[in-house]
Amino acid sequence: MSLPSKKFNVKKKNLGSYPYISVVLSITLALFVIGVFGSLVIYSKELERLVRENVKIQVYLKNQITETQRAQIEKSIGSKEFISKSENAIQFISKDEAAKEFIKETGEDFNKFLGENPLRDAFLVKIDEGYHDAESLRKIKSEVEKLSGVFEVYYVENVIDSINKNVTKIGLILMGLVALLLTIVVMLINNTLRLALFSQRFLIRSMQLVGAHSSFIHKPFIVRATLHGFLSGILSVALLIGLLMVATKKVEDLALIQNNERLLLLLGTLILLGILVAVASTFRAVNKYLKLSLDELY
Repeated sequence: MSLPSKKFNVKKKNLGSYPYISVVLSITLALFVIGVFGSLVIYSKELERLVRENVKIQVYLKNQITETQRAQIEKSIGSKEFISKSENAIQFISKDEAAKEFIKETGEDFNKFLGENPLRDAFLVKIDEGYHDAESLRKIKSEVEKLSGVFEVYYVENVIDSINKNVTKIGLILMGLVALLLTIVVMLINNTLRLALFSQRFLIRSMQLVGAHSSFIHKPFIVRATLHGFLSGILSVALLIGLLMVATKKVEDLALIQNNERLLLLLGTLILLGILVAVASTFRAVNKYLKLSLDELY
């Protein structure tokens, strides 16, 4: 009488295979966090640029100057190297326009009790970013006030000093956080892949014992790591785009400081970073298991 034979289904392991779903999700989340902080840096830089572009000095003109003299003053100021290269860097505001704006904002008409308009014609002049420090602005003020027909040059010194200090401080904090986060993410991805490859350590050793060259053993792991890194990068990019779209809808003014070129560069960097970190971490992990003794493998 023969006993019924039992069949055991043993799942075959392929060289280079490992539980990739958890790995892809881990890398995706890590890259997404990097992308969020990278976006914050980009938006903060654009906000800084927008603020600095609106740093202006007010050049008040003397009364009763002719149109020719006013044009000459504008031409002289426009030839200076400290003038911003943006559009409408020099804007003329007549004293009548200034009076109308004052009345509109305050609701008080000083013409009624003064009998005249005490304001002066003026130029609003945008200053290039390279001249926003206190010393440069003082030199600009002194230089422009020497022009014939200029009565006074005014700017809010305390506000500009505050902008310079706060912008520098915020930039350093954000860059420090991104650098710290990037280090943590690289370590996280490295540990995730090393643990994922733990189940492959005996297969790696078996291939090594039968004479397989290290490059042959590395190849399938590197190929899979490239694919998983690319997939993780794509998923993180999709999540980041979704987040930015929602944020832009919720905060409409966010579109004013959105730099699409830098954001596209960030998205491409996330994909590249996913591939590079996944490949480098996989290569190190496989090398480690190739160098371990049999006792250490257990």
